[in-house]
Amino acid sequence: MDAVAPDPAAWPAPAKLNLMLRIVGRRPDGYHLLQTVFQFLDRGDWLWFDLRDDGLIERASEVPGVPAAADLTVRAARLLQQTTGVRRGATIRIAKRLPLGGGLGGGSSDAATTLVALNHLWRTGLTLAELAELGLTLGADVPVFVHGQAAWAEGVGERLTPVDLAEPWFVVLVPACQVATGAVFNDPDLTRNSPPITITDFAAGPGGNDCEAVVYRRYPEVAAAARWLKQYGQARLTGTGACVFAAFPDGPSAERVLARLPAGWTGFMARGCNRSPLHEHLAWRLAASI
Repeated sequence: MDAVAPDPAAWPAPAKLNLMLRIVGRRPDGYHLLQTVFQFLDRGDWLWFDLRDDGLIERASEVPGVPAAADLTVRAARLLQQTTGVRRGATIRIAKRLPLGGGLGGGSSDAATTLVALNHLWRTGLTLAELAELGLTLGADVPVFVHGQAAWAEGVGERLTPVDLAEPWFVVLVPACQVATGAVFNDPDLTRNSPPITITDFAAGPGGNDCEAVVYRRYPEVAAAARWLKQYGQARLTGTGACVFAAFPDGPSAERVLARLPAGWTGFMARGCNRSPLHEHLAWRLAASI
C-alpha cells in the first residue's frame, strides 16, 4: 500500500472509492438498487492474525466507537469458523487508518481481509466465491473486497463485473464528521429513480453520485470540502461519504493540491488500484508458502 507493511505478517485492508453511484430503484425489503463502480486505493488499515488452538476469537486492539462483539472482523472470523467447523481461533489486531463513516469501506474491507486471511491461515479451503457469499451477509460492500478486482456493481452492490480502469492518483479529503448511511438512504429527498446506465455510458462520462445533494445539505463540512476540492478537479463523494475525492494524472499533481489544504483540514493522497493490495499480499504468501 502507500507505506511499507509494518511487518510481513501484516495483512492489508485497502480503502475503496465509488467512482460513481446511481440509485435506480428499491426492493420490496427496503434495500436500494444501485449501480456503482469500485476502485481500490493503495492505502488502508493493517490487520494481524495470531492463531490460537483454543477456538477463541478475540480482538486485541481498541477501535473507538466499535465494541469487539460488533466489530466486522470478529463477526467475519466467527462466521468462517462456524461455516467451516474449523477448531482453531485467532487474536486479531488492527491498525486503523481509515476513518469511520467516511465512505471508504474500512469496516467492510477489514471483514474481507479477515475472511481471506483466515481462510488461508486456517487452511479452510473456501473459494473466493464462497467467501464473498459469506461476506455479503456482513455487508453489501464486502464481496468486492473479497474478490479484489475493480468492478462495476449492481443490485445492492453484490453483482460484480470486473473492469479495467485508469489508475490515477487521488486526493481524498476527510471532513471532521461521520455520515450516517441509514439517514441518507431514508431521506425523503434522496433520488431513487435514476435511469440505469451501462458500463459504456460510465466510460464516456465523468459519473456522479445520487447521494451528494442529500449529504451536502445534511453535512455542511462535506459540502465545504467538495467546494474546495472542485477548484482543482472533479470533486465527488464516495459512497454516502463523508470523504470526497478528485483524480489527478500523477503523484506530484496530487501532492501540490494536498499541500494547499486549509489549516485544520485532513486529507491524504493515494494511487488507484484495479487489483486489491490484499490479493497482491495473498499471492506473495502463496508464492512464499507462508
